[in-house]
Amino acid sequence: MENELNDPKFFEENMLDALSEMTLKKGPIDPELYRKYEVKRGLRDIDGRGVLVGLTEIGEVHSYIIDEGEMVPVPGRLIYRGYDIMDLTRGFMEENRFGFEETAYLLLFGKLPNKKELADFHSLLDIYQKLPDNFARDMILNVPSKDIMNGMARSVLGLYCYDSNPDDTSIRNVLKQCIRLIAVFPSLAVYCYQAYSHYHGNNSLVIHNPQPELSLAENILYMLRPNHKFTELEARLLDLALVLHAEHGGGNNSSFVTHVVTSTGTDTYSAIAAALGSLKGPKHGGANNKVIQMFDDLKEKVSNWEDEEEVSAYLDQILQKKAFDRSGLIYGIGHAVYSISDPRALILKHYASQLATEKGLDKEFKLYAKVEELAPKAIAKRTKIYKGVSANVDFYSGFVYQMLNLPLEMFTPIFALARIAGWSAHRIEELVNGGKIIRPAYKSVVPRQKYVPLSDRE
Repeated sequence: MENELNDPKFFEENMLDALSEMTLKKGPIDPELYRKYEVKRGLRDIDGRGVLVGLTEIGEVHSYIIDEGEMVPVPGRLIYRGYDIMDLTRGFMEENRFGFEETAYLLLFGKLPNKKELADFHSLLDIYQKLPDNFARDMILNVPSKDIMNGMARSVLGLYCYDSNPDDTSIRNVLKQCIRLIAVFPSLAVYCYQAYSHYHGNNSLVIHNPQPELSLAENILYMLRPNHKFTELEARLLDLALVLHAEHGGGNNSSFVTHVVTSTGTDTYSAIAAALGSLKGPKHGGANNKVIQMFDDLKEKVSNWEDEEEVSAYLDQILQKKAFDRSGLIYGIGHAVYSISDPRALILKHYASQLATEKGLDKEFKLYAKVEELAPKAIAKRTKIYKGVSANVDFYSGFVYQMLNLPLEMFTPIFALARIAGWSAHRIEELVNGGKIIRPAYKSVVPRQKYVPLSDRE
């Protein structure tokens, strides 16, 4: 016993156990107090309507109408700078073009580029896509992270040190910083993954430089794959996924974080690193990982994928916290805003079916479609819901990334590669229109305490 007491590790573990127990006992707030003080938990009403905290011209998420004072759900719509995402994606997909670069241009500048403007923007991205000399070695390869998102956040903060004027928040300088980040994000993500794969997975270290003649989506596949090989459909579907993830209004967690942090007057690198930290969370950008893991478990536990009763029984087990990760969540189903449908999921589902056919994965695609159909019914039986639920973008994006043979560790970073365009637009919008630091109110509910001198405390 004496040796244990003198062991620093033993002391540390016991102290942490005791302090954790004390924290848990002291931490919970009576749920009734949230109702008493009319607190909008998550900045949302009980029916899912968000609390209005700002104005934006960048993105709009439309999921309901107000009819005689009542909120009526409608099929979801996603609007980028006034353009419906259905029209934007149809435009470049039917013209057999890559769309992410022009989408980034639209989000940043509020207009669709003409051919010359788009070509010039491509050229600017090409100039900025090269990382500073020795950056990859010093910031990424020498200190590999076990999580790609954390590695990217550290790398973004590291870029501050290579910027000759990092704290200048003039629009011209911030725009330069943001375009540079859009350009280098693929390299940051892929290099962080390659370092992780080498040092933590004992795989060969393969580093490819991005190619200026390739689109951002093509460069991701080019740099990730040892042989550089990819099909046109693979690249176009990844590009489509990037467009669909590029923006989702000012109220999504990571974009709101961008507004909040930007409102303090801090630098671009700090604001984007904070957004990356937000996106990493499994309730936000990390959800598509969980979808894949959930389906892997489903495939193992359900013998007949075409048996609706067997699939439904598995989903019910999830909701009872008896299956998969025992969280009670069917990942990829339901959204904070959308109820009837998520337009991003509808678009991805349409094109994912084509890739599934090319890859010989029609059976897996049908299983996804079946779960998409059955999950809302299972949730309705078990849970009191105030609005409908449907498949969200994470439901099919994970499947698409899996078909593209993207490593699971890259799923959320791919989200970040897209959303940096939206974050950049929101940062600039906050700088142009801001002025006040964002500071919502919290109500203290702890009783007043009388100070007790140290010598008199029990």
